[in-house]
Amino acid sequence: MIEFYRFLDTYEALIYILLAIGGMFSFRWLLRSWREWRIAVFSLEREFSGRRLARSTAISIIIAILFCAEFFIASFVIPGLPADFFVSTPTLDFISTPTGTLSPEIQTQLANSPANLPEANTSGCVPNQIELTFPQAGDEISGAIELTGTVNIPNFGFYKYEVAPAGSDTWATIAAGRAVVNAGALGRWDTTALTPGDYQLRLVAIDNEGTILPACIVPVRVTSLQ
Repeated sequence: MIEFYRFLDTYEALIYILLAIGGMFSFRWLLRSWREWRIAVFSLEREFSGRRLARSTAISIIIAILFCAEFFIASFVIPGLPADFFVSTPTLDFISTPTGTLSPEIQTQLANSPANLPEANTSGCVPNQIELTFPQAGDEISGAIELTGTVNIPNFGFYKYEVAPAGSDTWATIAAGRAVVNAGALGRWDTTALTPGDYQLRLVAIDNEGTILPACIVPVRVTSLQ
Protein backbone atom coordinates (compact mmCIF):
# COMPACT_ATOMS: atom_id res chain seq x y z
CA MET A 1 0.00 0.00 0.00
CA ILE A 2 2.88 2.38 0.77
CA GLU A 3 4.37 1.83 -2.68
CA PHE A 4 0.94 2.35 -4.24
CA TYR A 5 0.47 5.72 -2.52
CA ARG A 6 4.03 6.71 -3.39
CA PHE A 7 3.37 5.86 -7.05
CA LEU A 8 0.15 7.89 -7.14
CA ASP A 9 1.87 10.86 -5.52
CA THR A 10 4.98 10.76 -7.74
CA TYR A 11 3.17 10.34 -11.06
CA GLU A 12 0.05 12.35 -10.25
CA ALA A 13 0.37 14.69 -13.25
CA LEU A 14 1.11 11.85 -15.67
CA ILE A 15 -1.87 9.86 -14.39
CA TYR A 16 -4.18 12.84 -14.97
CA ILE A 17 -2.85 13.24 -18.51
CA LEU A 18 -3.32 9.56 -19.37
CA LEU A 19 -6.82 9.51 -17.89
CA ALA A 20 -7.72 12.67 -19.80
CA ILE A 21 -6.53 11.15 -23.08
CA GLY A 22 -8.37 7.91 -22.34
CA GLY A 23 -11.48 9.84 -21.36
CA MET A 24 -11.39 11.81 -24.59
CA PHE A 25 -11.28 8.66 -26.72
CA SER A 26 -13.89 6.84 -24.62
CA PHE A 27 -16.27 9.81 -24.79
CA ARG A 28 -15.81 9.98 -28.56
CA TRP A 29 -16.56 6.26 -28.79
CA LEU A 30 -19.55 6.68 -26.51
CA LEU A 31 -20.95 9.51 -28.63
CA ARG A 32 -20.46 7.56 -31.85
CA SER A 33 -22.05 4.42 -30.38
CA TRP A 34 -25.02 6.41 -29.16
CA ARG A 35 -25.59 7.94 -32.60
CA GLU A 36 -25.35 4.52 -34.27
CA TRP A 37 -27.84 3.10 -31.77
CA ARG A 38 -30.30 5.94 -32.40
CA ILE A 39 -30.30 5.54 -36.18
CA ALA A 40 -30.24 1.72 -36.17
CA VAL A 41 -33.29 0.29 -37.96
CA PHE A 42 -32.88 -3.46 -38.05
CA SER A 43 -33.00 -5.44 -34.82
CA LEU A 44 -29.61 -7.10 -35.36
CA GLU A 45 -27.99 -3.77 -36.17
CA ARG A 46 -29.60 -2.22 -33.12
CA GLU A 47 -28.38 -5.10 -30.95
CA PHE A 48 -24.77 -4.69 -32.09
CA SER A 49 -24.85 -0.93 -31.65
CA GLY A 50 -26.41 -1.41 -28.22
CA ARG A 51 -23.52 -3.65 -27.17
CA ARG A 52 -20.99 -1.08 -28.35
CA LEU A 53 -22.89 1.61 -26.48
CA ALA A 54 -22.82 -0.47 -23.28
CA ARG A 55 -19.08 -1.14 -23.56
CA SER A 56 -18.22 2.49 -24.27
CA THR A 57 -20.42 3.61 -21.37
CA ALA A 58 -18.73 1.15 -19.00
CA ILE A 59 -15.24 2.28 -20.03
CA SER A 60 -16.19 5.95 -19.68
CA ILE A 61 -17.55 5.30 -16.18
CA ILE A 62 -14.39 3.41 -15.17
CA ILE A 63 -12.16 6.25 -16.37
CA ALA A 64 -14.29 8.77 -14.50
CA ILE A 65 -14.06 6.68 -11.32
CA LEU A 66 -10.26 6.38 -11.67
CA PHE A 67 -9.97 10.13 -12.19
CA CYS A 68 -12.06 10.85 -9.09
CA ALA A 69 -10.13 8.26 -7.06
CA GLU A 70 -6.77 9.78 -8.03
CA PHE A 71 -8.02 13.25 -7.18
CA PHE A 72 -9.38 12.13 -3.81
CA ILE A 73 -6.23 10.21 -2.83
CA ALA A 74 -3.83 12.94 -4.01
CA SER A 75 -5.83 15.78 -2.45
CA PHE A 76 -7.09 14.29 0.80
CA VAL A 77 -5.47 10.95 1.65
CA ILE A 78 -1.77 11.49 0.83
CA PRO A 79 -1.46 14.94 2.53
CA GLY A 80 -2.68 13.33 5.75
CA LEU A 81 -0.08 10.55 5.71
CA PRO A 82 3.06 10.76 7.84
CA ALA A 83 6.17 11.75 5.93
CA ASP A 84 7.84 8.36 6.36
CA PHE A 85 5.47 7.02 3.68
CA PHE A 86 7.53 8.92 1.13
CA VAL A 87 11.09 7.99 2.08
CA SER A 88 12.88 4.73 1.53
CA THR A 89 14.68 4.63 4.91
CA PRO A 90 12.44 2.81 7.39
CA THR A 91 14.45 3.86 10.43
CA LEU A 92 13.53 7.53 10.16
CA ASP A 93 10.61 8.63 12.30
CA PHE A 94 9.00 11.47 10.36
CA ILE A 95 6.17 13.09 12.31
CA SER A 96 4.26 16.30 11.96
CA THR A 97 5.54 17.65 15.28
CA PRO A 98 9.20 16.64 15.67
CA THR A 99 10.20 15.60 19.19
CA GLY A 100 13.94 15.88 18.68
CA THR A 101 14.83 12.81 20.75
CA LEU A 102 17.36 10.29 19.46
CA SER A 103 17.03 6.57 20.02
CA PRO A 104 19.34 4.94 22.59
CA GLU A 105 21.22 3.12 19.81
CA ILE A 106 21.94 6.35 17.95
CA GLN A 107 22.97 8.10 21.17
CA THR A 108 25.49 5.36 21.92
CA GLN A 109 26.81 5.51 18.36
CA LEU A 110 27.33 9.26 18.56
CA ALA A 111 28.91 9.06 21.99
CA ASN A 112 31.48 6.54 20.77
CA SER A 113 32.34 8.43 17.58
CA PRO A 114 35.57 10.43 17.59
CA ALA A 115 35.11 14.18 17.79
CA ASN A 116 37.23 16.53 15.69
CA LEU A 117 37.29 20.27 15.37
CA PRO A 118 34.08 21.56 13.74
CA GLU A 119 34.16 23.07 10.29
CA ALA A 120 31.40 25.30 9.00
CA ASN A 121 29.74 24.25 5.75
CA THR A 122 27.02 26.72 4.99
CA SER A 123 27.00 26.19 1.21
CA GLY A 124 23.51 24.72 1.44
CA CYS A 125 22.13 27.50 3.62
CA VAL A 126 20.00 29.73 1.42
CA PRO A 127 18.26 32.72 3.05
CA ASN A 128 14.46 32.47 2.97
CA GLN A 129 14.68 28.90 1.64
CA ILE A 130 16.85 26.64 3.81
CA GLU A 131 18.49 28.14 6.87
CA LEU A 132 18.97 27.67 10.60
CA THR A 133 18.64 30.76 12.75
CA PHE A 134 19.10 28.87 16.02
CA PRO A 135 21.45 27.42 16.81
CA GLN A 136 24.00 29.21 14.67
CA ALA A 137 27.56 28.23 13.86
CA GLY A 138 29.68 28.05 17.00
CA ASP A 139 26.80 28.24 19.49
CA GLU A 140 27.08 26.33 22.73
CA ILE A 141 23.91 24.45 23.57
CA SER A 142 22.71 22.14 26.31
CA GLY A 143 19.54 20.38 27.38
CA ALA A 144 16.43 20.42 25.22
CA ILE A 145 16.37 23.27 22.71
CA GLU A 146 13.94 24.54 20.09
CA LEU A 147 15.41 24.73 16.60
CA THR A 148 14.29 27.69 14.51
CA GLY A 149 14.80 28.55 10.88
CA THR A 150 13.21 28.44 7.44
CA VAL A 151 12.37 25.60 5.09
CA ASN A 152 10.48 26.91 2.08
CA ILE A 153 11.59 25.47 -1.23
CA PRO A 154 9.81 25.08 -4.58
CA ASN A 155 7.79 21.84 -4.76
CA PHE A 156 8.28 21.30 -1.03
CA GLY A 157 8.01 17.72 0.19
CA PHE A 158 9.37 17.51 3.73
CA TYR A 159 12.43 18.34 5.81
CA LYS A 160 14.56 16.60 8.41
CA TYR A 161 17.34 17.65 10.74
CA GLU A 162 20.26 15.44 11.67
CA VAL A 163 23.33 15.40 13.91
CA ALA A 164 26.80 13.92 13.60
CA PRO A 165 30.05 14.25 15.57
CA ALA A 166 32.31 16.96 14.19
CA GLY A 167 34.29 15.68 11.23
CA SER A 168 32.14 12.53 10.91
CA ASP A 169 29.81 11.41 8.15
CA THR A 170 27.72 9.31 10.54
CA TRP A 171 24.48 11.28 10.50
CA ALA A 172 21.60 10.42 12.80
CA THR A 173 18.14 11.77 12.03
CA ILE A 174 16.65 13.62 14.99
CA ALA A 175 13.18 14.31 13.60
CA ALA A 176 11.38 15.72 10.58
CA GLY A 177 8.30 17.63 9.48
CA ARG A 178 6.04 18.01 6.49
CA ALA A 179 4.96 21.65 6.86
CA VAL A 180 6.64 24.67 5.29
CA VAL A 181 8.32 26.82 7.95
CA ASN A 182 9.10 30.52 7.52
CA ALA A 183 11.35 31.92 10.29
CA GLY A 184 9.68 29.68 12.83
CA ALA A 185 10.07 26.57 14.95
CA LEU A 186 11.44 23.52 13.15
CA GLY A 187 11.29 21.13 16.10
CA ARG A 188 13.00 20.19 19.34
CA TRP A 189 16.36 18.58 20.01
CA ASP A 190 17.17 16.95 23.33
CA THR A 191 20.95 16.95 23.74
CA THR A 192 21.07 15.64 27.31
CA ALA A 193 22.02 12.10 26.25
CA LEU A 194 24.95 13.24 24.10
CA THR A 195 28.53 13.37 25.31
CA PRO A 196 29.60 17.02 25.58
CA GLY A 197 31.69 18.01 22.62
CA ASP A 198 31.62 19.34 19.08
CA TYR A 199 28.89 18.26 16.69
CA GLN A 200 27.46 19.10 13.29
CA LEU A 201 23.78 19.94 12.91
CA ARG A 202 22.32 19.87 9.44
CA LEU A 203 18.95 20.79 7.98
CA VAL A 204 17.93 18.85 4.88
CA ALA A 205 15.03 19.67 2.55
CA ILE A 206 13.50 17.19 0.09
CA ASP A 207 11.08 18.20 -2.65
CA ASN A 208 7.93 16.30 -3.60
CA GLU A 209 9.81 14.31 -6.24
CA GLY A 210 12.30 12.95 -3.70
CA THR A 211 15.20 15.20 -4.72
CA ILE A 212 17.47 16.00 -1.77
CA LEU A 213 18.75 19.56 -1.79
CA PRO A 214 22.20 20.52 -0.43
CA ALA A 215 22.07 20.50 3.37
CA CYS A 216 22.50 23.54 5.59
CA ILE A 217 25.18 22.51 8.11
CA VAL A 218 26.25 24.42 11.21
CA PRO A 219 28.84 23.35 13.81
CA VAL A 220 27.70 23.50 17.42
CA ARG A 221 29.14 22.56 20.81
CA VAL A 222 27.07 20.51 23.23
CA THR A 223 27.85 21.30 26.86
CA SER A 224 26.70 19.64 30.04
CA LEU A 225 23.93 21.11 32.13
CA GLN A 226 25.20 23.07 35.11
